[in-house]
Amino acid sequence: MEFVNIVMAGVAIVSCNGALLRCRDAFAVQQQLGGSNGVNRVSCRSSGNSIAGSSSSSSSSRSSVSSSCSGSGDGVLRLWSMMALGREQRQLLQWRLLRQQRRLCSSFLLSPVEENKKSLLLLWGGGGGGGDSRRCVNVGSVVCCSGLQQEAVGSRTGENFLTLPVNPLARNERENELLRNLVESGDGEETGKKTRTVYNIVFVTAEAAPYSKTGGLGDVCGSLPMALAGRGHRVMVVSPRYMKGGGVGVTTTTTEDSVFAGAFDCQCRITIGCFNAAHEVAFFHEFRGGVDWVFVDHPSYHRPGTPYGDTRGAYGDNQFRFTLLCHAACEAPLVLPLGGYTYGDKCLFIANDWHAGLVPVLLAAKYRPHNVYKNSRCIVAIHNLAHQGVEAGTTYANLGLPPEWYSALEWVFPMWARKHALDKGEAVNHLKGAIVTADRILTVSEGYAWEITTPEGGNGLDGLLASRKAVINGITNGIDIDDWNPLTDKHLSSSFSLNDLAGKAECKAALQKELGLPVRSEVPLIGFIGRLDYQKGPDVIQAALPELMTDDVQLVMLGSGDPDVERWMTWAEREFKEKFRGWVGFSVPVAHRITAGCDILLMPSRFEPCGLNQLYAMRYGTVPVAHSTGGLRDTIQNFDPHAENGQGSGTGWTFSPLTKEAMMGALWTSIFTFRNDKDGWIRLMQRGMIKDFSWDRAALQYEQVFDWAVIDPPYA
Repeated sequence: MEFVNIVMAGVAIVSCNGALLRCRDAFAVQQQLGGSNGVNRVSCRSSGNSIAGSSSSSSSSRSSVSSSCSGSGDGVLRLWSMMALGREQRQLLQWRLLRQQRRLCSSFLLSPVEENKKSLLLLWGGGGGGGDSRRCVNVGSVVCCSGLQQEAVGSRTGENFLTLPVNPLARNERENELLRNLVESGDGEETGKKTRTVYNIVFVTAEAAPYSKTGGLGDVCGSLPMALAGRGHRVMVVSPRYMKGGGVGVTTTTTEDSVFAGAFDCQCRITIGCFNAAHEVAFFHEFRGGVDWVFVDHPSYHRPGTPYGDTRGAYGDNQFRFTLLCHAACEAPLVLPLGGYTYGDKCLFIANDWHAGLVPVLLAAKYRPHNVYKNSRCIVAIHNLAHQGVEAGTTYANLGLPPEWYSALEWVFPMWARKHALDKGEAVNHLKGAIVTADRILTVSEGYAWEITTPEGGNGLDGLLASRKAVINGITNGIDIDDWNPLTDKHLSSSFSLNDLAGKAECKAALQKELGLPVRSEVPLIGFIGRLDYQKGPDVIQAALPELMTDDVQLVMLGSGDPDVERWMTWAEREFKEKFRGWVGFSVPVAHRITAGCDILLMPSRFEPCGLNQLYAMRYGTVPVAHSTGGLRDTIQNFDPHAENGQGSGTGWTFSPLTKEAMMGALWTSIFTFRNDKDGWIRLMQRGMIKDFSWDRAALQYEQVFDWAVIDPPYA
């Protein structure tokens, strides 16, 4: 495997065919690639002196790139990259070193050389002295200079040395490793500190807590922006202004509308051309938590129900509503003088899920041809690939995009998915458009980043996502550690902490009493919190319940969704009066009390992009037992009682495949541990409680991806 090696010590590096040359003085290098040996001629110059050595081989087809030192002793590193690779592969320059702004990098040049030639990376910097001549010779396919140190690839390790594979897929694995180690290693910045590179960040989302929320998307877009703002970035969140009782000029409001009470009319109206009409939208603004919360106001957002539908199903005009959002979000940084001045056209957009999928397409098709947003980048964040925003192909003309960009959104259903023989299966896919035009792609866990590139988890987009795997990364969501804090949680009857777990036993007794279950501390109390739908796996619990109820355990389920499952929960409560409770519906206080009072949290999800309940559970000392998928696999470490000299390791149990037998096997093991290893169980709880799942940790990793995103020119 070929590697390019980079050393941050004011040195220059040439890497070719698996060897590394580095020069400590300011110099310039000219390399010509070709011939059987891979290197034909190398010239090294220092302070104007040049000694050249050449090989005997020659080539009629060569590519030459030269550079000169910008100054001696200025301490500024300059970076030039010449690679015989495509646009995707040139993501080689995505590295953690960009975070070290004190030591590099003031300018970049990305230049391709001939196809099928070896890649070359030059990194040089002023630092001193050296007017002496250096003799350069060619030894086989390795460049060597007399008097200079040559190191084999991988022979040097340490804080300032980074090795990245040239192969894009191997490099992506290395990037993910860097993200995992970014916080844990203590190398570089720490959480809570200000960033060295400040970005104008614009989140585009269909929901953002506390203004609107139906799931994890609202949590992410309600918390991550404030964490980034706390690190010094200028952050805007653009979301619809959902009004259940009325909108602009309407005085009728509901209690739920009060969340927008702090948002004031910006007195800015713009006209958006889409869906064969000109639509006027207004902007409302609230500055809270260091973030500019911008709400797009239009009559289509004023209706009862959730952001996406009501009791009768999804709204029929969702494509129009979120197309409007995307257009308005692209205009907001240009027209809204928030804090006295606009964000301008040098922004970093984060488009969340299909609702914001048109943002990168609009940047490429509508704005950049007119030299607007030419220095901006867009990252698409996939929270749930199952929802892609697929509509009939004939609706493309309504989106306000040039006709020649149809192929970006074009989607053809396979034969088996078409409704009848005359159905051509032609459609537009908003999320697909985002994937093919975004600069980078993020998911909400590293495991989910891999799953979406497989046929099992790709939902028809696996081939496309696999082709862009080099720019896909996964970052586990954080949680609101103030809202979910067992020491200060207002919903609990007793508080507790890592060092004082007495309150957890009291929370368990209070929950048993509230639910009408026998108050017994020795009985393992198992909880389930989630939607009652196919994804969350309540049917697996339903199949396993008769076997589970043969043991001395208690089970409580909280959720709503499938009417059949809701009726089953009511039946099970009557059948197992002393052991089972089913709470149909959802209550935030009850969710907090179940999380705190249970001993075990059961999560048999078929797929889980990230999952938050297991993070909440571990913070509250509740041990998760979950299907090994997506973010569940990433965040739960399997319990090993014999590790660490008998002290044990791990934070819970995961099982696979998703079957009743596998789930019950993990449950029986956890129940046995609860009953027979009390000290080990306490250590298991404490290992989960000490984990850092804060948004500060996630923000640090997001910043790294931001640095990677701005290295190359815009992808589309």
